[in-house]
Amino acid sequence: MIKTVSKIIKQLSSEPKKLFLIDSIGALTTAFLLFVVLRNINEYFGMPERILTYLSVIGVCFCIYSTTCFFVIKANWTPFIKGISIANLLYCILTIGLIIFYHPQLTTIGIAYFLGEIAIICGLVYIELNVATEINKRRIDNNTND
Repeated sequence: MIKTVSKIIKQLSSEPKKLFLIDSIGALTTAFLLFVVLRNINEYFGMPERILTYLSVIGVCFCIYSTTCFFVIKANWTPFIKGISIANLLYCILTIGLIIFYHPQLTTIGIAYFLGEIAIICGLVYIELNVATEINKRRIDNNTND
């Protein structure tokens, strides 16, 4: 598992554009699931519909950011990768707060869904921050070898 993650980090650090594509697809998937799926069968999850709407809007914003980075950024990827990773981490903290606040009305499936989403996003944050570190390391190595 560790070797696989290291391999992914190494590959994405040489092609950071793909990381933004992955992030944008994930954010769009989150927004779709929250706004279209969970809101329509909310009795199985328990999170208030307006909260699901707000979270889906955040997902759309993250999708727009990552898609823009994918198409526009040509160099100096690190600050943009760090930006989306911090935003993703804040989203996870917000979601944890919402789970705690709305715990009495959330169903077991609802809690499992949000904890699963947090786990996936935290995994992505780990990869994003390590890719940013790897890119910086390569930049420093290339500058010292010149």
